[in-house]
Amino acid sequence: MNHYETVFILNPVLSDDQVKEAVEKYETFITSRGGEIIAKEDWGLKKFAYPIQNKKSGFYHLFDFKLDGEAINPFEIEFRRDERVMRYLTVKLDKHAEAWAVKRRERLTEKA
Repeated sequence: MNHYETVFILNPVLSDDQVKEAVEKYETFITSRGGEIIAKEDWGLKKFAYPIQNKKSGFYHLFDFKLDGEAINPFEIEFRRDERVMRYLTVKLDKHAEAWAVKRRERLTEKA
């Protein structure tokens, strides 16, 4: 299993329930393929540097997870098919990026 990080942006016109439903859909996808969600973060509504699909903001979410490499392509296809998702980016983490992600999560828990 490889370690991945995905950030995706949801449409700002969605209600809170619709946002939660979209996030749960992708969590379920990961766990149903034998993956493990290490951490997830809701970054909230953020303003864009430039308009995307004529929108000026969007709901940002981050997933830190482990999953087989063969399941990443179907995972990204689900993002492309979903009208609620405006953008997404999946990155495979190496050992240095994994260590940095752990430090970032620790800092966030200390602030909270």
